[in-house]
Amino acid sequence: MANSKRTLFLKRRLRVRNKLRKVNAGRPRLSVHRSNKNISVQLIDDLRGVTLAAASTLEKDLGVVGKNNIEAAAKVGAAIAERAKAAGVSEAYFDRGGFLFHGKVKALADAAREGGLKI
Repeated sequence: MANSKRTLFLKRRLRVRNKLRKVNAGRPRLSVHRSNKNISVQLIDDLRGVTLAAASTLEKDLGVVGKNNIEAAAKVGAAIAERAKAAGVSEAYFDRGGFLFHGKVKALADAAREGGLKI
C-alpha cells in the first residue's frame, strides 16, 4: 500500500527531530511550521520545556499578515534572529520538522543566519 502524504510527513518529522536531538543536546531548537497561508517559527528550550522566542506572519508589526512567500519567510527569519538575541541566545539547531529544506524554509533559515543566529 502506498503511504499518504501525511504519514510520510510525520515519519520524516520524527526522523529529523530524533537525529537532531542526539547531536545537539543542550542547545535550543528553532522549530519551523509552514501552512498554506502562514509560516511561523519558535525558539524552544527542550530541557526546561519553554518557548524562548517566536515569530510568525500572523503578527501585524512584521507587515506580512496572511502571506506565505519567500519574502515573508525572510522577514520572519530576521525577526526571530533579533528576538533570539534579546533572549540571550546566540546559537540553536534548526528543526525543519517534516518540511523540505527548500524555498520558504530555506529563506527563513538564511535570514536567521544573516541576523546573527548561528544555526
